[in-house]
Formats: sequence, structure tokens, C-alpha cells
Amino acid sequence: MAASPASRPEPDAIIVGAGLSGLVAAAELVDAGKHVVIVEQEPEASLGGQAHWSFGGLFLIDSPEQRRMGVKDSLELARQDWDGTAGFDRDEDEWGRRWADAYLEFAAGEKRRWLHEKGVRFFPIVGWAERGGYNAIGHGNSVPRFHITWGTGPGVLAPFIARVQAGAAAGLVEIRHRHRVDELVVESGAVVGVRGAVLEADAAGRGEPSNRDVVGDFELRAPAVVVASGGIGGNHDLVREFWPERMGVAPEELLSGVPAHVDGRMLPIAERAGARLVNGDRMWHYTEGITNWDPVWPMHGIRILPGPSSLWFDAEGRRLPVPLFPGFDTLGTLEHIVATGHAHSWFVLTQKIIEKEFALSGSEQNPDLTGKDLKLLADRLGSGAPGPVEAFKQHGVDFVVADTLPELFEGMRALSPDVPIDTENIEREIVARDRELDNEFSKDLQLTAVRGARKYRGDKLIRVATPHRILDPKAGPLIAVKLHVLTRKSLGGIQTDLESRALAGDGSVVPGLYAVGEAAGFGGGGVHGYRALEGTFLGGCLFTGRAAGRSIARG
Repeated sequence: MAASPASRPEPDAIIVGAGLSGLVAAAELVDAGKHVVIVEQEPEASLGGQAHWSFGGLFLIDSPEQRRMGVKDSLELARQDWDGTAGFDRDEDEWGRRWADAYLEFAAGEKRRWLHEKGVRFFPIVGWAERGGYNAIGHGNSVPRFHITWGTGPGVLAPFIARVQAGAAAGLVEIRHRHRVDELVVESGAVVGVRGAVLEADAAGRGEPSNRDVVGDFELRAPAVVVASGGIGGNHDLVREFWPERMGVAPEELLSGVPAHVDGRMLPIAERAGARLVNGDRMWHYTEGITNWDPVWPMHGIRILPGPSSLWFDAEGRRLPVPLFPGFDTLGTLEHIVATGHAHSWFVLTQKIIEKEFALSGSEQNPDLTGKDLKLLADRLGSGAPGPVEAFKQHGVDFVVADTLPELFEGMRALSPDVPIDTENIEREIVARDRELDNEFSKDLQLTAVRGARKYRGDKLIRVATPHRILDPKAGPLIAVKLHVLTRKSLGGIQTDLESRALAGDGSVVPGLYAVGEAAGFGGGGVHGYRALEGTFLGGCLFTGRAAGRSIARG
């Protein structure tokens, strides 16, 4: 959409960033009849930002989908899980706590109805991510809450893009692509606009790197400016700068789970305008990253969404301790792996496990759900691994497939020639684990967890393989997957009140400045605390964007 002439009257709001949170704020303002300008440094092809690439999982509490699957959930149980996961313990967590309480009420109340009215629908089987594995008041989801959007990330974006485009047709919205904000204009202590550079046009596709060649400058003014620019996951220098000491030394090798333009550059710009940045050392990175064999952006990695059955070994061949099983505690696993001094780890599994338990994060890796293709979905539910998973198994550089353990170990050594792997220990662990299958009960807590997971109907249907011996030839071939650390989300950011207004260091509101989505730590500068419950990232974009739009509309 082309920008309107400069003679247009001053807008009611300027939104910096055309990702999900910015689009939600804009849609709310359009509903209120307000005039909005969205400035975005990337080309039009990247409209929607990171959310387009997401699996589309949303955190809901006591939903019809849960009840149909026999899941008994409640706001009280969800609050128990959130508090045990977040571990709030800082003075600057005050607003994060408030946002958490408000978000939980939203997720248990009108969130699903609000989305449903906009045409959003959900896959009927609810996923169970971040299971925890500790005690009842510790980290993790006590029940499945990961609701996959029918249409994945693009399906979440669709109603808000449509509303913004309708607003553009009505003369209420301008989207100015290739406009990079370099400064927030401050007068008499209030943010009154933005200044920056106009970048040269670029034909880069969605997520691909675009040029930074400056061809002009611009200045826009409005009584409200919304920072919706995302986090730092595409900027590895910043990730390393803010890497928390509690998680050891940042790995030298990282894959990127987000495009390079997720660079965090608006955070210090907001700080210079008076906003308070908090919790920069809280971040969310995955340990199950694999190198994308068909990359879109530099160092492009894809996350495996694993079921619980694969055996997990560190780079030297030691089995990860309880409860660091696949899908149980992302950051606990990350901390453990980094402490080994190596940047990678290994899954060892069977063809039977990969067929039932491997999914890949990302809209493009799930063409059945993204394209709402029932035939492809039926193929997923049938025999064989999903097509994208099989493609990685065949073409991915991190996969080893073999008929025997010696062949598997030879392939693992070839992928990690500089790290000695104790293959004798791996074999001993596999053989010992297989002996535990002589009975329906076991002292191996991973097997106990697998059997427990299969008591949930959804996991038994499509997510967790029947317990079997790894060395059973009928379950083969054997597979090893080299796993890398994959950057993803910032859990800290600009501190905001419950109207998404940016706060200064003394706790006062910065007049005219708002922050939403990941730039705001998904609310308050840290709604998740130290850890997150999966499905809450997109939801945080929805909730904070909605709050900002409605607050600005009220004036």
C-alpha cells in the first residue's frame, strides 16, 4: 500500500512496526474511527512480522477444546502454573505481575470469544508444551493449554491484516514500508512523533534480509507513538550482551529462530526518550534447533517440537538428568547444556518415534494446518513422518539415519569431529532403558512420563508413540539428531502500565509513548518472569496491542 501524500492531517497515532502487536493496535484504532500511520523498515512482503512464521499456538484456559479432550482446567490452576513458572522476585516485576493477572483473566474469559468473532478457529486437539516435571507449584503447565490456530501464524494475523487493509481503503490507515525510525521526537517531556530514514526499495521476500541504503529522511507527528518493534533474537551480539550469568556463558554457535531484522534497535531509542528498560537478561531460547536445509534468513534454524520419548544426550554422550526430557523445561535444559561447555546436544530415537512425535515449529513447516488442507492433515494423522519432517531427515545436515548402533555412532562422530562422544555410555543407557520395558511400570522416570502422557487422549492420538525398545528392529531405523541452541524471544523490555503506556524510571507515565508485544516484554517489561508457558507469546502480542489501541482511542 502506497503512503498517502505528506499533506495528510496529523494522525491520531503512529505505530512503529507492522507485526502482530502493531496490527492489533491499529485494528482497534480503526474500529474507533482513528487515523493511524504504521512505519515499518522492512518491505511490504514482511507485513505481519514474526507472527507469520509461528506455529500459531495460543494459551487458553478451560476452553471448549480442552473440555472435549477431557481436560479439567481452571483460572486457579493456570495462575498456580504461571506463578510457579515466572518466579517473580524483583522490584521491577510489579507491573509484570499485574499484566500476568490481567492476561490470565483474559485467557480464561473473553480471549477465545473475541478471536472467534474475528473468524479464528482452533485445531481440536490441544497440545501440551512445557510440562515442567517438578512439583505442583513449580514450573510448567499442569494440563494441555497449547491451542493451535487453524491456519497457524497467518491464521492469527489474518483478521487484523484484513481490518487494517479495510482501514487503508477507508482512508484511516497508511502503511509506510521502508521507513526506519531512528529517533522519537520529545518536546516538553512528551513523545510527539518519530524521525528516521527512508530506505531504498527492496524486492526481498518475506523474512529475507533487505538493504539499509538510505535515500531520504522523514518526520511524522502524532499525540501517541506505539513501539511495536519486537525483540532482539535476530541480533546475536545483543543476545550475548544480555545473556544472563545464571545460564553460564553464551554459546559461540547460535542459530536464529527469527529474521535478522528482529534486531532490538528500538529499545535504546525508546530509552533515550525516557522509557525504562527492565529484565534485559530474561530471554527465551530453544535447545532443539536444527539447521534449516532451505533457509530464508541468515543462520536460519527450525525448532523441533518433540514428544517425550527421544533419549536426550549431551555433546559428550551423557544422558540429560531428570526432568530434562523433551518438552518439559526449555530453559532448565538450556542452562544444563550450556554448563557442559558445548553448544549442541543429541536426540537418539527411532523411526516409530519420529513418525508420531516430531513436529516442526513454523507456519511454513506445517502446510496442512497453515493451508487448512484436510487431505494433508489426514496424511499427518496416518502412517509415516509428516512431509516436512521427512524432508529434514533426508536433506538436513543434522540428521543421522542408520540400521545399527555402530553405524549411528559413526555418523554422530562425523557431525561432531571435535568433541569426543562416549558411545559406550550411550549404548549402555539405551540397553538399560530397553530392559525397563519388560514391565508396564518402571524406575526410569522418562518412561513413566511417557506412559503418563499417553493417559491424555490428545497425546495418545497424535503426539506420543507407544513405548517400545529403541533397539527393536521393527521400530527402526535408528535416528540421531544434532541439536543446536536457537534464539527466539526477549522476556524483558519497555516497562508499561496496564494501558500499554511506557513508564519512566520513577514509575511515571512517559506522555505519548506506548509499547506492545515483545518490545514491552509482552506486557509490563516482563509478564513471563524468568520462564514462559508456551502459547503465551502470540497471546501477549494480542493482549498488549489491544490494550494500547483501546487506550489511545479513549484519549
